[in-house]
Amino acid sequence: MLPQQKVTIGRREWATLPDFGLLKLDVKVDTGAYTSSIHVDSCYEKDGKLHVIFLDDKHPAFNGKEIVFTHYRIKKVKSSNGESQERFFVKGNICIAALCFETEFSLTRRKGMRFPILLGRKLLNKRFVVDTSLKYLHQFISNTI
Repeated sequence: MLPQQKVTIGRREWATLPDFGLLKLDVKVDTGAYTSSIHVDSCYEKDGKLHVIFLDDKHPAFNGKEIVFTHYRIKKVKSSNGESQERFFVKGNICIAALCFETEFSLTRRKGMRFPILLGRKLLNKRFVVDTSLKYLHQFISNTI
């Protein structure tokens, strides 16, 4: 069996998260982060379920739709400033560079940050090579949702 060819992506790319109802997202590739993360407007547990509204009303892809997860986990993570915090993690499909696969996202408040979604090494490893001198190497495919 031949090894799978890695796809080259830039430091920024277009992505779709169909399970979350999010289309044409500008994502930042963050090789310093282990897990991928996504900004949430609202996130709370109720009756053993996690209720999430992704992004916020300042983002063009914001739809205000609440997604309810029955499968999720809580884990302590160290943020970029070195502080530890507990975060919720959920799984969902992401489509980038004409490839779609399931991955895990930590949910966080990234309000005021330029990019609401960061793609970490856990997602990138064995799939992509990142050329940091480039961005938007792959066209957005509008029919993924």
